[in-house]
Amino acid sequence: MRFSKISVSENKEDAQTMSFFAGSYDVVVIGAGHAGIEAALAAARMGCKTAIFTINMDWVGNMPCNPSIGGTAKGHLVREIDALGGEMGIAADKNTLQSRMLNLGKGPAVHSLRAQIDRREYSAYMKNVLENQENLYLCQAEITDLFFEDGNWQTVTKLKAQYSSKTVILATGTFLGGKIYVGDVSYEGGPDGTFAATELSKALYRLNIPIRRFKTGTPARVLKSSIDFTDLEVQQGDSEIVPFSYSTNPADLKNKVVCHISYTNDKTKEVILKNIHRSPMYSGQIEGVGPRYCPSLEDKIVRFADKQRHQLFIEPCGENTQEMYLQGMSSSLPLDVQIDFYKTIKGLENVKIMRNAYAIEYDCVDPTALKPSLEMKQHIGLYGAGQFNGSSGYEEAAAQGLVAGINAARQVLNREPMILARESSYIGTLIDDLVTKGCTDPYRMMTSRSEYRLVLRQDNADERLMELGYENGLVCREKYDSYLKRKAQKTQEIERLESTYIPPSEKLNELLVKMNTVKVNTGVKLADLIRRPQLNYEILADFDPNRPELSPQVCEKVEIEIKYSGYINRQLAAIAEAKRLEVKKLSPDQDYDAIPGLRLEAVEKLKKIKPASIGQASRISGVSPADISVLLIYLEKNRRL
Repeated sequence: MRFSKISVSENKEDAQTMSFFAGSYDVVVIGAGHAGIEAALAAARMGCKTAIFTINMDWVGNMPCNPSIGGTAKGHLVREIDALGGEMGIAADKNTLQSRMLNLGKGPAVHSLRAQIDRREYSAYMKNVLENQENLYLCQAEITDLFFEDGNWQTVTKLKAQYSSKTVILATGTFLGGKIYVGDVSYEGGPDGTFAATELSKALYRLNIPIRRFKTGTPARVLKSSIDFTDLEVQQGDSEIVPFSYSTNPADLKNKVVCHISYTNDKTKEVILKNIHRSPMYSGQIEGVGPRYCPSLEDKIVRFADKQRHQLFIEPCGENTQEMYLQGMSSSLPLDVQIDFYKTIKGLENVKIMRNAYAIEYDCVDPTALKPSLEMKQHIGLYGAGQFNGSSGYEEAAAQGLVAGINAARQVLNREPMILARESSYIGTLIDDLVTKGCTDPYRMMTSRSEYRLVLRQDNADERLMELGYENGLVCREKYDSYLKRKAQKTQEIERLESTYIPPSEKLNELLVKMNTVKVNTGVKLADLIRRPQLNYEILADFDPNRPELSPQVCEKVEIEIKYSGYINRQLAAIAEAKRLEVKKLSPDQDYDAIPGLRLEAVEKLKKIKPASIGQASRISGVSPADISVLLIYLEKNRRL
């Protein structure tokens, strides 16, 4: 029999509450959303005895907001998750309703895959994967207490079952201290009608973890048969579907649904402004900070007062459901106002709401309290992942969960943590931004957040990260060998194109004139022709009799690396320079007060963040280039002593 102190109320003394010992694990994961799933699977697949707890077993891998995976920059994250051996890309491919590659009118750095997903089938798939994973125990339980005792973390459920583990990963999503707002009605609750995790917040406060309040929201789900699609814009999927996972056969994917587009209008704006005082955002009820890049409709109406209309996407939630999701229409206005403003929109004049829109406020950590491994600085073996770390989005959550799971397992296995540099991946950029710069509102990944985005393309995620996934035991030999084959084919083909000359001909010059580019009078390298903006690898196929049969994936890599070689080489040089600062390590116990010449603000920030290197220190807000020079001189002086 075990006993632990569990707080009944912050205003009352702790009471001795009986709990019983229920088992011991290497890794315990709290939460089975997108972060928790990847964390638990990674730890279990690396050989660690793992337990994952969820408040509701039927909502494992739930998509409480948009029923989609990917999107701008988010598609990059999913590809990287797959390259490291995560599950999200595979699950998305198996449950795709419609797939589109975004931003094809722009450069390859911002091409991003997005797929509409069958949300209930996705959830069922993930639950099944967890249930059948060796070394993994999936359990429905609310965690109410967490503390460190006898060299291990102790996790206690509401029913007083106590589990001991070497490491714990907090992946609580929006459940932690969750509170729902719809107009002037508010109550404790989690997403999609679930209940909140309230007691765990108190345990984290007792551990002196810096907790704060964030807020997010979701639109209504409406009845498909109540929508008039007659005059709505139709959004089809791509004719050639590109999968998220490198192990998925593109031939297995097909579009099953279409989406539609409509717009708000002056009447919508009028209804919202007339009732804006009833929004908890503007009445002062909501204390949490909302996402800057995904505002509610009422927030958009107020902030962008001159904008005549706002776009919304009407998207199916599944193949066998009447629920439709209204992307871009999140709101916390009262239900009667929601009904009124939705009905002002073309196609929704007679709409019936199946699930109303709402805002949810929740507890999360200040991510600067975390190391780049996602372990807490002040608590050995305690990790954070996903929305608990201040981010937003399924993809951002899954990426962090995967890294936290890998590092928790590596700690159990007495291995050094896996730290992804920001120049290695969008995952590395995401984590570095969170732990180094922090965030004042829910963090969302965008391609503009990376200074190396031409190198960090979604097409080459395997070349950047699959080696790591294989080393961690998360990428199987077959998938790894397939990657090695693609890499070799790409290298050989680029070398061939750089050394293959084709003679001038009337047929070639006809093509060049047709494509509005200059004729050739002498032999020219195929690679040089591909570099011309008007031409590409495929157009020149008829002039290349020795061209090998290559997969679309390899062809894409070949063309991008040839066409953008100059720009890519410049970014690689910048990365090499950045690495020069990353290898100059700083001790976590460094006494910055003792370094003469540092400004007071820099000392304060450096003491808080405890950067692992000069490179990380240079990215801290409030640390100037002059401060970095002082640190470099100090390190050099100490090296010589």
